[in-house]
Amino acid sequence: MLLIHLLILALVQGITEFLPISSSGHLVLAHWLMQGQDAANNYAENHLLDIAVHIGTLAAVILYFRADFVKLVKGTKDTLLNHKTENRNLTLLVLISSIPVIILGFILSAWPIALMNSLYVIAVANIFFGILLWFSDRHPVEKNVEELTWKGALIIGFSQALALIPGTSRSGITMTAARFLNFSREEAARYSLLLAMVAISGAGLLGSLKLWESGNLTLGIDLLIAAAFAFAAAYFAILCMMKWLGKATFTPFVIYRIIFGIVLLGLLFNGYFGA
Repeated sequence: MLLIHLLILALVQGITEFLPISSSGHLVLAHWLMQGQDAANNYAENHLLDIAVHIGTLAAVILYFRADFVKLVKGTKDTLLNHKTENRNLTLLVLISSIPVIILGFILSAWPIALMNSLYVIAVANIFFGILLWFSDRHPVEKNVEELTWKGALIIGFSQALALIPGTSRSGITMTAARFLNFSREEAARYSLLLAMVAISGAGLLGSLKLWESGNLTLGIDLLIAAAFAFAAAYFAILCMMKWLGKATFTPFVIYRIIFGIVLLGLLFNGYFGA
């Protein structure tokens, strides 16, 4: 793939992965704009590239939340040793929230992907879940991640499973659920990004196995380049978002999602590209 295409995909993924505006939807649209109808035929290669840029963003979120990442590592050890600690509690909550999307993702992996990549689905999901984010953001601010219960973790986990629908936004729907549970904007974003470590790690592992099986060295180099670009873009995006949420609301993201969805629907209805 051309370097400029790798750069575009990396920037799209890096900027949108942790913002509540649907990275998967933007990636699907980017593939359509660069490849047209061939995007469907190139699904296997495009999917691996998508996973590569996701791995780049994973490295970025681990670096930014390195203190929490250390807590999760220690919590895993405490869980295995049956030591009751705050780190263990955080780790178990993250695992509880991750179970629904892991199970449903495994089930859907064997299904046809045509409908799930539909640009119509992406447009409608952006609008609907953008409005839902706006409603959740009107709730009072009270809690932080340390106050999360296992029931709350399950609610956020089931909401995360909805992100398997392109256009939903994994970060957006988990932040929405956390806001409905009265978590602050910063804490909602923090927990969402902790969940991202698990979700992206799983996808990255499967993608790495597929790449190993393919034995495609050229594609492997492309994936490394894309991951590196995505890492830089994602770290900058996380930094900006966390600073923004410390003093402002999700409203700009809501407005963007609604406009994005409406414009995309307009282009589709006017026949600019297939869906």
